[in-house]
Amino acid sequence: MAGLASWKQKRLRFVKRDLAAPAHRSPIGAATASSPSSSKMVVPRLLGNRRVWEGSTASFFLLQLLLSAVGAKEETITADFDVRPGGMVHSDSKSLGDYTCTFTYAAQGGTNEQWQMSIGVSEDNLLFSCSIWRPQGKSYLFFTQFKAEVKGAKIQYAMAYVSPIGSFAGSKAGVGEQKDIPLKEEEFFTTERTVAHREGKFHSELSKVLIVAEKSHDEL
Repeated sequence: MAGLASWKQKRLRFVKRDLAAPAHRSPIGAATASSPSSSKMVVPRLLGNRRVWEGSTASFFLLQLLLSAVGAKEETITADFDVRPGGMVHSDSKSLGDYTCTFTYAAQGGTNEQWQMSIGVSEDNLLFSCSIWRPQGKSYLFFTQFKAEVKGAKIQYAMAYVSPIGSFAGSKAGVGEQKDIPLKEEEFFTTERTVAHREGKFHSELSKVLIVAEKSHDEL
């Protein structure tokens, strides 16, 4: 068990090192802007002393590294909720252990859409993940605002996506799938606790939000 714990700590340090890597480095060897074979540029955005990596390829591998950093076993729960149009502000929240994820939004047009929220905690209770998405893929609602917030942890990675017309996510949200298009950097912002739309820049389309957070030091 001591050996496993040591391996987990080394793995987590490896992930943290890549999150703080210089812009010319790829977190996991994915194509970078300087690579002639890159089909999609991976653009790092500084968040405090961390970098949020954009692009579907980087999103997928970085999220896998974070979730595997402290072991493969993870306790998860998934629940359905309705995203309701009408312009009113609504919130849906789910908790697991010491962690909570809350999705707050306002939307217009269409009818109720069924969405899902999936939250998970790593085996050693150090990492918390929250995924909010529409299983049917493309949302036809016009979002005037959105915010995903975590309690009990600080965000290490976050991304928001829109799905093109005709895509279908099925019963499980694929992490960083090609059909999911990351929102433009100027459309949203990320803090240690929240991912939210940027007023006047958000194009009102949303299909998925992904968050991976690390347990706050004051909670240890």
